[in-house]
Amino acid sequence: MMAFNLKGRNLLTLLDFTTEEISYLLQLAQEFKTTKRLGLPHDTLKGKNIALLFEKDSTRTRCAFETAAYDLGMHVTYLGPTGSQMGKKESIKDTARVLGRMYDGIEYRGFAQGIAEELGAYAGVPVWNGLTTEYHPTQILADFLTIQEKRGTLNGQTLAFLGDASNNVSNSLMIGSAKMGLHFRAVAPPEVWPDPALVEKCKSVARNTGATITLTEDVQAGTKDADVIYTDVWVSMGEPKELWEKRIAMLTAYRVTMDLMKNAGDDAIFMHCLPAFHNLETEIGKEVGEAFGLECMEVTEEVFESDYSVVFDQSENRMHTIKAVMYATLS
Repeated sequence: MMAFNLKGRNLLTLLDFTTEEISYLLQLAQEFKTTKRLGLPHDTLKGKNIALLFEKDSTRTRCAFETAAYDLGMHVTYLGPTGSQMGKKESIKDTARVLGRMYDGIEYRGFAQGIAEELGAYAGVPVWNGLTTEYHPTQILADFLTIQEKRGTLNGQTLAFLGDASNNVSNSLMIGSAKMGLHFRAVAPPEVWPDPALVEKCKSVARNTGATITLTEDVQAGTKDADVIYTDVWVSMGEPKELWEKRIAMLTAYRVTMDLMKNAGDDAIFMHCLPAFHNLETEIGKEVGEAFGLECMEVTEEVFESDYSVVFDQSENRMHTIKAVMYATLS
């Protein structure tokens, strides 16, 4: 494996990384996954400390960062939504400089991308984007590791994203696809297509990798012979509940069903970054279900629990790819 020197680098968006650097991170993640499965110690970052700065709650992102850090021998401080003074009594710039004096790396999960960028500019140590309103790069690394495992390659694969194609996951999938040579299809109503400026930026990148970027509202055409069918919740974390009625009316036609999966390519896989509203077994799912007479939202229970689904492989791979990011930027 060709090594790249990523020490001291931030991971704020995959736009900042080359195709070769992303490939390196994925190869490193696969090596860490094998090492973990064999039960071999890999605590090569003993003595280092990281801070997890969360303005939004999380299951996968927090657990992935914590377990990955512990495996690497690091100590972790978790600062939840009420755990720091950032933005309240202390500016983002000052918070960055304080944490940067105490920690070797900082993860941020919260709101505007500008906050992550400001932390990265002033911390003096690597800052990793665990999710912002605009981007979710660590999720896409896990997704791409999963696609490689299930499909054998990234280059030339066709990935169709259904639903709110303007959200952070869709944005980052489009960027990652452009970088790694996948054919990305945003299958959604035009009202929730990705930002045109970002689309043009990705098309420019795609010209060098053979990737293509397609925006369509035609569900059948958009999913025809696709290798990967991907969806996400219709109302993202932090958005008002009032959006549910509007999004349900707009996006129900884009729900992932078994008929839709059969329209995709042979051996297609179904992906979702989770959490998913595929039944009524959650508080929000039950509330929305009762209000709108639904048993599921973006994906049916049948698809979610089917052999097409690789969602829990994705979830596990968050840990391995985040471990690779931290190791590469701190070693």
